[in-house]
Amino acid sequence: MRLTGKVALITGGAAGIGKATAARFAREGARVVLCDVNEEKGRAAARALGSEHGFYRVDVTDREAVQTWVDDVMARYTRIDMLINNAGILADATLVKVKNGQLVKQMTQDAFDRVIAVNLKGVFNCTQAVAPYMIRQGNGVILNASSVVGLDGNFGQTNYVATKAGVVGMTKVWARELGRYGIRVNALAPGLIATEILRSMPGDILDGMRRRIPLGRMGKPEDVANAYLFLASEEASFISGVVLRVDGAFVVGT
Repeated sequence: MRLTGKVALITGGAAGIGKATAARFAREGARVVLCDVNEEKGRAAARALGSEHGFYRVDVTDREAVQTWVDDVMARYTRIDMLINNAGILADATLVKVKNGQLVKQMTQDAFDRVIAVNLKGVFNCTQAVAPYMIRQGNGVILNASSVVGLDGNFGQTNYVATKAGVVGMTKVWARELGRYGIRVNALAPGLIATEILRSMPGDILDGMRRRIPLGRMGKPEDVANAYLFLASEEASFISGVVLRVDGAFVVGT
């Protein structure tokens, strides 16, 4: 019960890593408030946690909606101890595709902008809304979802890699800016995690991915949730500004 009495906000909490993290934090005694754009799954996830936990439909790209969410949580729970910036999307494509010397396809402006808006601006929006409350409390923990591809790059993911590398940079800045107020800021860089999206891929592709993981298996959402739990707990009270890889020593392919 390492999080007893704490209030944790988790974005993208309706499924995958966010949902697993919510369940883990709740078992450790935290009151968990989820947000997601998928209202049906989000409300189901919150109900499964119990009546003292909550869900809000929030688009993290909407700064006003984020502020309303955070203000309402404060009014209801009177404190915010942890923010897990987990929400994210994919829209993969190569920068350009050329055939016989001619441009035949490229990453669209919309695909680039949508991923930037959710994965990078969304993290900025939520952190900026929460930080003043944590400053007044004199403590808090902010944990940001990066990725191994944000550290190593990956073919066909210009937009996604840009956001996850940007999250690393913001994490390091905020650790410096907010540390004086007792707020710790860290990032996680998961590798191949068996979420709903990944499990839907063809078996031969999944087998090829597994072969690039020295530990011989894909990660589970609970593996990432456990890492979030450690960084949120007092056991990590002198850890700030770090990026923790949770990847089984994954080797990013080309």
